[in-house]
Amino acid sequence: MAITRRQKEVLDFLSGFTQKNGYSPSYEEIASGLGLSSLATVHKHVTNLQNKGLLQRAHNRSRSIDVLPARGSKRSSSDRLPLLGRIAAGQPVEAIETAESISLGDIIGSREVFALEVRGDSMRDEHIVSGDYVLVERTRTAREGEIVVALVDGSDATLKRFYREGSMIRLQPSNAEMAPIFAPAANVSIQGKVLGVLRKYA
Repeated sequence: MAITRRQKEVLDFLSGFTQKNGYSPSYEEIASGLGLSSLATVHKHVTNLQNKGLLQRAHNRSRSIDVLPARGSKRSSSDRLPLLGRIAAGQPVEAIETAESISLGDIIGSREVFALEVRGDSMRDEHIVSGDYVLVERTRTAREGEIVVALVDGSDATLKRFYREGSMIRLQPSNAEMAPIFAPAANVSIQGKVLGVLRKYA
């Protein structure tokens, strides 16, 4: 479906902002990022993109603009890596080469997933350390104990384990040197839950 140059700029800004921060921008941040002086203009572009099926938004919460994957888009098969077998992390085993392959698509499936680069060591006891990349399934709900990307007070994104305690949410680090974050449930918005971790050594 055809979109205007400005709509493409809005879409690209939304995608880039969300990938970098783990949550969607406010109308004010879109206007500032694109040099627009009118929030009404931003609203018009967002509405048009929503009508074209490229965005979705919820009217009952802030930072609710989500970029939808393009219709009919498929992951490339060229991102597959050969799976040559299994390697022991305990006693050595015979190395037998296989003809299998694996890709991120095998892990992600059809779920809507984005990646975030980790900064800090609050989750180091889960073997998630600064410089790692977490694969995050975009979702607004989480079960007790899941590792989530949570937005606190509409602006501060953090990676923690999620627990409900009455009317409060406890965001628990996996680092004995750090204290948990407690916040009223109304002030915490789940942006996604962690599916996996990527680490680059070179």
